[in-house]
Amino acid sequence: MATKELVIRSNSETVDFALLKEGRLVELHTEKESDNFAVGDIFIAKVRKPITGLNAAFVNVGYEKDAFLHYQDLGPQLSTMLKFVKEVSTGKSRDYLLKKFPLEPDIEKEGSINDALKANQSILVQIVKEPISTKGPRISSEISIAGRYLVMVPFSNRVSVSQKIESKEERDRLTKLVKSIKPKGFGVIIRTVAEGTKVAELDKDLQNLLQKWTGMCKKLYKAPHPSKVLVELNRAASILRDLFNDSFTGIHVNDETMYSEIKEYVQEIAPEKESIVQLHTDPSPIFEKFGIERQIKTSFGRTATMKKGAYLVIEHTEALHVIDVNSGNRSNKAKTQEDTALQVNLASASEVARQLRLRDMGGIIVVDFIDMADPDHRRQLYEHLKEEMSEDRAKHKILPPSKFGLVQITRQRVRPEMNIKTSEPAPTITGKEVEAPIVLIDKITGDLERLLQSGTKDKVVLHLHPFIAAYLTIGLPSIRMRWWLEHKRWVRIEPRDAYRYLEYRFKNPEGKTIY
Repeated sequence: MATKELVIRSNSETVDFALLKEGRLVELHTEKESDNFAVGDIFIAKVRKPITGLNAAFVNVGYEKDAFLHYQDLGPQLSTMLKFVKEVSTGKSRDYLLKKFPLEPDIEKEGSINDALKANQSILVQIVKEPISTKGPRISSEISIAGRYLVMVPFSNRVSVSQKIESKEERDRLTKLVKSIKPKGFGVIIRTVAEGTKVAELDKDLQNLLQKWTGMCKKLYKAPHPSKVLVELNRAASILRDLFNDSFTGIHVNDETMYSEIKEYVQEIAPEKESIVQLHTDPSPIFEKFGIERQIKTSFGRTATMKKGAYLVIEHTEALHVIDVNSGNRSNKAKTQEDTALQVNLASASEVARQLRLRDMGGIIVVDFIDMADPDHRRQLYEHLKEEMSEDRAKHKILPPSKFGLVQITRQRVRPEMNIKTSEPAPTITGKEVEAPIVLIDKITGDLERLLQSGTKDKVVLHLHPFIAAYLTIGLPSIRMRWWLEHKRWVRIEPRDAYRYLEYRFKNPEGKTIY
């Protein structure tokens, strides 16, 4: 059975969440104590000014840059929401359940922002995209409150089902159940994880959402503008809410308070899985114990290496991300160059899907795969990439490969991209930075694999800086010993004082460079 683990590292200022699949890092999230503008947070705010040219308004939510609210994000029931906010915030109405609150007509689909909003108007808004780079948050006034199985949409009566639930019988069953328990004035979106659930579980989830809504409405009376009136679940709970299912085999936490909170949450949503929540008490740091630190160091650089010598080069420009697929000096048992290209491309597609989730890359991504002449191979690559990206929660669209081997992907970005520095101060040169040793070791290991795959019969001698030489030979088993166990070739290591920190050469015993 496949293993799927969530490892949570908490310290005084940040909480890091690492999602592992079969021991490989596939998602990494960081939550800072000062994250005041997280996706899902709801604010009572004031419209600063509508801008006709953009058909949008700027809204003061308390961030240094005003939040951006486009006409398309107002929601059809804007008029009802504005009227409700006015009545509740002035104390005129205390009825929060909308049963007797008449719905106003929907606003026009292609209308003008000036007809919909006025400066200094009180409005309820939700963060849909966190502040990124120089931009303020992106917001919507179509409010939704997410639960485990359902998403509740006030000022609506519509019931819809996630498109990922394909069975017509199940869709009809869920729609019928939800319509029987849904209060008037609230729409409901049924989430994918609701598949197969009973009415009692759906009702419990809906009651929790109504409780959140009424709690939020109580805060609106005489609330200062701007102020946060509903906080999205902390990242631990929201990740569990969105990701947690029967496939999870472990949740590991290094903080007692958070351990108790998560255990309580899991007990509530899946009592039979409570035992998989474990408190990390080992003296070694939790990310070291699960091999996450090493994976972070080797996954966030400009190059991402894969097995058998292939690697990706990831470049970021102002407009888009470009990923180049390289086969390295790969040689294998494939009969033709076309077969080799297909194998490298399929492995690279899996790594591209992982890298997009891991770095949370958004916008336009162009992947330059190795050219393939066979249209069946191109189709195979396209289907494989779609399958690998099917678990990605971010909205995305993939276009089929062009004749040049280019694949275009668009991926929604709602948070700043995860960008981790993998270089560190050089030990021998002040003010200069070099790659972390672990990244360099991966490069050396890749080059050694390529050298041995090329069929060389020479004895291999590795010349390199003394610091790195020591790193390769310490421990049991040492990295050199692991090479021997894998390739059945002993590598002699020669420390060279004259070499720079990142310099290395593979030579034969006579001193001739062979790689």
